[in-house]
Amino acid sequence: MDTTRIEDPADPRVAAFLDIRERDLTGRQGRFVAEGKVVLDSLLSAGRFEPESILVLESRLAGLESVLRKAPPGLPVYVVSSAVMDRIAGFPMHRGILAIGRKGEPASADALLAALPARALVAVLVGISNHDNVGAIFRNAAAFGADAVFLDRTCCDPFYRKAIRVSVGAALKVPFAVFDDVATFTASLTETRFQPFALSPRGTVDIREAGGADRVALYLGTEGEGLPDIVMKRMQTLRISMAPGFDSLNVAAASAVALHHFAKSPA
Repeated sequence: MDTTRIEDPADPRVAAFLDIRERDLTGRQGRFVAEGKVVLDSLLSAGRFEPESILVLESRLAGLESVLRKAPPGLPVYVVSSAVMDRIAGFPMHRGILAIGRKGEPASADALLAALPARALVAVLVGISNHDNVGAIFRNAAAFGADAVFLDRTCCDPFYRKAIRVSVGAALKVPFAVFDDVATFTASLTETRFQPFALSPRGTVDIREAGGADRVALYLGTEGEGLPDIVMKRMQTLRISMAPGFDSLNVAAASAVALHHFAKSPA
């Protein structure tokens, strides 16, 4: 693959990479940042999103050869020194690998729901605003074969740079959609034969005793406050029993236990 050397941090060809921390907060106009070798590989191999350009530290280029072979023809690959990389990013970039991708047109929750197979496992996130937790839940969803993740609008954007990084690229692989109203979306799940379970330390049933169904929806809420009453009252509530004197797991860890419990058997 052809590469282009960049010597000036103000070069307009790398403008999309400037000050990536600050632009996490202000938005990227339909773009996202993929950071690190594993995440870049996910972006190029999953094929769900269009890569726009890649920025690589000169010392990391040789180790990226097998990954870059997956890039579409003509994709710009810019190579920089460590000093230039740090000035572009706005902080020391030790990983030395960044890519810009295009989000494309987001799938609607109804469209994604309609496209799911007859046997499906989904995670439904309500009020989870921490990007580490969202990223980790996507990683767990990929690990245990979940078919989709649905998020309400108060959740952290899965395209947030750190969420993608924590997910090790799973946010670029696992289909997801955002819904507006919890009650309306829950009704849609029921209409499409999903059995919903709400995960909570106050759950009435130990998760080890919960039976599965062909279609399962696992509801996860923010730590501390938990899921809203409108969710808790409409479905069976499950708990992950703790050792005496301990209250609960982090929501990301709880998602791993729950997704593993309901995971489809390997083919």
